[in-house]
Amino acid sequence: MNPDQSDDNVVQEPSVEVPETPQQASASSEDELPQEESEEEQERPSEEPLEPEESEESEDDSSKSQTVPDEKNLVSWTAHEYIHIEKSGRWYLLFFVAVLALIALSTFVFQSYTFSGLIVVMAVALFIYTRRPPRVMQYTLSGDQGIYVGERLYHFNDFKAFGLIKDGEHHSIMLIPTKRFAPGLSVYFPEESGEKIVDILGVRLPMQPLKLDFIDLVIRQLRL
Repeated sequence: MNPDQSDDNVVQEPSVEVPETPQQASASSEDELPQEESEEEQERPSEEPLEPEESEESEDDSSKSQTVPDEKNLVSWTAHEYIHIEKSGRWYLLFFVAVLALIALSTFVFQSYTFSGLIVVMAVALFIYTRRPPRVMQYTLSGDQGIYVGERLYHFNDFKAFGLIKDGEHHSIMLIPTKRFAPGLSVYFPEESGEKIVDILGVRLPMQPLKLDFIDLVIRQLRL
């Protein structure tokens, strides 16, 4: 038998395609889904949420409405923090004589060197204070918050009443603190602003008649 003929007689079997099982089909579909989703996410434009911005804007508007005071209940002015009186050379001479007399009294009579040192410290501090010119302060009275002295706010809750004091040509208000040993707040103001200041304070605090006490009169007589 010829070998070539045997090769021709061999019947070639047709290739049979094996169908995919359901598990393989699901696995291939899961592999393709992330790629499609990633492509869709890249093509999809980024959307910014609008609701949080609106809430932030509403919060900003509410905070501004709380911080901005009503102009009807607001008055501002500038004044010196205290009344400065020029002192002559005679005043300084009498001051040093008085200091030396107190030092001699405490040293030789009471024999208290500690008190003598305290007198020296107080005399130096008083001398520096009398030489320092008063600052011009910015005052703002708000009927909703309190009174600003510079950038410091004094709330109405810290005071129980107020009064007016007239010292010659100068006008001032005295805010009386609620705490017993707390110092009061004295503020000078121009006469043209007095009516509006009294109207705003009168809504929040009762008004009491005030007069200069003995210590204040002595201080003014000594021109301190």
